[in-house]
Amino acid sequence: MTLTLLPAVDIRDGRAVRLVQGRADAETVYDDDPVAAAQRWVDQGSTWLHVVDLDAAFEGDPRNRHLIADICAATGVFVQASGGIRTLDDIRRSIGYGAQRVVIGTMALEDPGFVTTALDEFGEHIVVGLDADGTTLRARGWTTEGGDLFAALDLLTVVGVPRFVFTDIARDGMLGGPNLDRLAAVADRTTAHVTASGGVGSLEDLVRLAAVHPRVDEVIVGKALYAGRFTVTDALTLVKGHPS
Repeated sequence: MTLTLLPAVDIRDGRAVRLVQGRADAETVYDDDPVAAAQRWVDQGSTWLHVVDLDAAFEGDPRNRHLIADICAATGVFVQASGGIRTLDDIRRSIGYGAQRVVIGTMALEDPGFVTTALDEFGEHIVVGLDADGTTLRARGWTTEGGDLFAALDLLTVVGVPRFVFTDIARDGMLGGPNLDRLAAVADRTTAHVTASGGVGSLEDLVRLAAVHPRVDEVIVGKALYAGRFTVTDALTLVKGHPS
């Protein structure tokens, strides 16, 4: 089986943290140095990282972008940058400092035309993040409602989004396993690739994810790694992760 692994580095107030179900008041600090946290996953063999500026997502204040740039420079691996991407300049700067892909979240829900414009200029560098509580999408750091999951999937598939990151908010940070049925339904609804996010707590979860749907070909893993449930090396040995 093949499933590309993206260890997560979520940055808030300059530190590597993890949240539970995206709640700002349920934060655990794992490392005061996000670059060191990122390097740890790379040293274990990861060729991809998923790096999030939580302050930009919650407050629209991109005060951690320099740390994402530092991670790109220090690790030399593929970086998927996310959090508070609101303008074409945000995307341009992210790609400029080394991000291979940039995730558009809130703007994809509030202004789908922005995604079309971004795709025209940046093509395969663009990913759309769909974060759902049930089938209700959440925006602006998961603090506001953003419409229906499947309606958004239909619309954004038509405009040519090449990949979606789908996060099941109820599973995020809970280590109880991903929502396989919802992931399969999302993948059935689109022709794009799908990156799974939320709930992975064991190597067995990765085995199940790899079999859920041919278009679900990547997984973001955060808390399970920080909590020592398994290592990046263990996961890569299992899923034969590779750059994509």
